[in-house]
Amino acid sequence: MSDRILLAIETSCDDTGVAIIKNGNILANVISTQTVHEQYGGVVPELASRDHQRNIVPAVTQAFKLANIEKNQLSAVAYTRGPGLLGSLLVGASFAKALALGLQVPIIEVNHMEAHILAHFIDEPRPLFPFLCLTVSGGHTQIVLVKDFFEMEVVGATQDDAVGEAFDKAAKMLEIPYPGGPLLDKIALAGDHTKYSFPEVDMQGLNYSFSGIKTSFLYFLRDQKKINPDFITENLPDICASMQACLVEILLKKLRRAAKEFGIKEVAIAGGVSANSWLRLKLQEEAVKYRWNIYIPAFEYCTDNAAMIAIAAHYKFVHGKFGSQKASPLPRWSLE
Repeated sequence: MSDRILLAIETSCDDTGVAIIKNGNILANVISTQTVHEQYGGVVPELASRDHQRNIVPAVTQAFKLANIEKNQLSAVAYTRGPGLLGSLLVGASFAKALALGLQVPIIEVNHMEAHILAHFIDEPRPLFPFLCLTVSGGHTQIVLVKDFFEMEVVGATQDDAVGEAFDKAAKMLEIPYPGGPLLDKIALAGDHTKYSFPEVDMQGLNYSFSGIKTSFLYFLRDQKKINPDFITENLPDICASMQACLVEILLKKLRRAAKEFGIKEVAIAGGVSANSWLRLKLQEEAVKYRWNIYIPAFEYCTDNAAMIAIAAHYKFVHGKFGSQKASPLPRWSLE
């Protein structure tokens, strides 16, 4: 049997990712991070797509070099079809299709959120089916019942904002520079997670809502600054830690409910927010309390990366799930 070598491209938002996988083993995982958005306090879609165009050829070249692989050795080319920013997705899709067409190899379409979940199969230990996966990022917050590699059911989801957006908006209110969420996490390390509390909206079932807590946090800061104009400066670590604790507890409350409802002990987290140190710590505590087997991805596979696209494509190749040159990017591509 010949080697199965795939090149994977990820351009769903503002990171240009390229990975090469051989028989299920990652040989290269290149990420080119865009810095142009820092001055705007958030991702500017037009600038993101332009930077992808500049970065994709050097990133692909670097990946081939790191993997010590030649183009003519590829068995297929994979790319993120969605969800994501349309302009960014178009860059990756166009490049992947052109490369696959030139090499006369199959194309593989990968769902970005599906890939976040399947990132757990890059390294040991790997979860057993069925398992629950809390997928948390700047654009998504979902509890997914994973029955098999390509049989997934969203059993709970945010009805408004994603938890990653809540982290970033809280950081912006505190005048923490972009990217706010990760910096808020670092500042919170020196704070008291029980110092302050914020009202939340408890949705029915397994769904989430984060718009209410953002509003209550805004009003909390406004009222405290009326009393003490230097409130934020003097209490920043405690404010960050308290907000972080509140957001994480909202996430885990529904995850506990889902684990009980489905009788599942295999529990995983995925997505950019899964890199949050407090979420990781509290999930480990939950695992001891409820006897869960938990799966937390390596940091390099939490944020957007092409290795997760590659592992998803690997299993798609094995199952004969190939794409079409005629397929268009799907900015709102549902996991189901």
